[in-house]
Amino acid sequence: QKTNAVWVVHFIGLYSSQITTSLATVSTIMSLRLASRRLLAAKQSLFKSGACAYTTHSQLPEEHKMVYDMCRKFADEELAPNAGEWDKKHQFPQQAIEQLAELGLMGINVSEEYNGSNLDAMSYAIAMEEISRGCASVGVIMSAHNSLYLYPCETFGTPEQKEQWVAPYAHWAPGEMKLGCFGLSEPGNGSDAGAASTTAKKDSDGGWILNGTKMWITNAHEASAAVVFATTDKSLKHKGISAFIVPTDIEGFSLGAKEDKLGICASSTSNLIYENVKLPADALLGQEGQGFKIAMQTLDGGRIGVAGQALGIASASIDVAAKYALERHAFGKPIAELQSIQNKLSAMVVARDAARLLTWRAAQLKDNKEKYTREAAMAKLAASEAATMCSHQAIQILGGMGYVKEMPAERHYRDARITEIYEGTSDPVF
Repeated sequence: QKTNAVWVVHFIGLYSSQITTSLATVSTIMSLRLASRRLLAAKQSLFKSGACAYTTHSQLPEEHKMVYDMCRKFADEELAPNAGEWDKKHQFPQQAIEQLAELGLMGINVSEEYNGSNLDAMSYAIAMEEISRGCASVGVIMSAHNSLYLYPCETFGTPEQKEQWVAPYAHWAPGEMKLGCFGLSEPGNGSDAGAASTTAKKDSDGGWILNGTKMWITNAHEASAAVVFATTDKSLKHKGISAFIVPTDIEGFSLGAKEDKLGICASSTSNLIYENVKLPADALLGQEGQGFKIAMQTLDGGRIGVAGQALGIASASIDVAAKYALERHAFGKPIAELQSIQNKLSAMVVARDAARLLTWRAAQLKDNKEKYTREAAMAKLAASEAATMCSHQAIQILGGMGYVKEMPAERHYRDARITEIYEGTSDPVF
């Protein structure tokens, strides 16, 4: 009931960092949920017939506009003013993540049965862009938790696994944060996900013994659990990989040092190290040998999240460049009146908007249960390249001011670079 009540507070525009609810909101949220489902069903019918595809924010259904407005307000008031300080100190934004949980965004696609907000992929794409516009580090924390941890646990987990590993992670009380992470990449394999050297061998009591190291893991130092991929039958190659849900307080597990990264510095990235970790039989996620399929299906949806993050960085870059161009005077007028500056800004907007259309297309295909692997890859590729281009041009427009930490342009430039690398680098993503 709390999650639903939290959503109605924000859906009717009564945002505040300290959320209070009453029993009266329960019936209201039920009406909103029913209206949302009916609207979604109508949208799906129209989309399948080719009569409907959203291309602008003004065309979005009311529930999507509410998500957009809520996330935009939160990004402007809570994230953007603090993002620079979090980046400078490499400080995990604990309070902001707690607030995201209160807003229902840390379980945005999870069903209500398991404490989630039960919203669709389109809502997720919209939310990711706006949250990342405020702070790209907060965006990747949210993305890794939702796309890479909660999605495979809910999609492939048993009812018992969902109760233990999804429900407490989709929504939590203040001070009781439950983050998840995704252990796929290794020191010897990145894009070649089928070459996992981490192993899980069956124990005499029916459990598993896990050994290996996972690398480049977002949320590593804050996570309470991880979805980990390990080879269970080397002779079967990628068909011999299985997935496991592994808590981070288990004996034999340790963390590597935090990576000192170029960007997204407020999120932790580290190694997950497993040395003779004994897992119970029910730690297996899905079927034995299904791990590669789980990983690939998870990354398809994850690329929509990363595309949203990249769009947020691109939008933030456009915002800072346009504002500076209007305020900075040269030759007796704002530089925004110079055609060369106008050309740069227009190219930035075109790249961002084109990538957004690709991202929304992938999200709508996913919502309509159609194939979207190629479309998600296209969206991620276009959005990440747009983020890099827009952040580069923003520094160019700001000149010397773009090169110093006094302005956020250089942070956007550093944050953008990783979007072309993780969850499928731009080179082999197709």
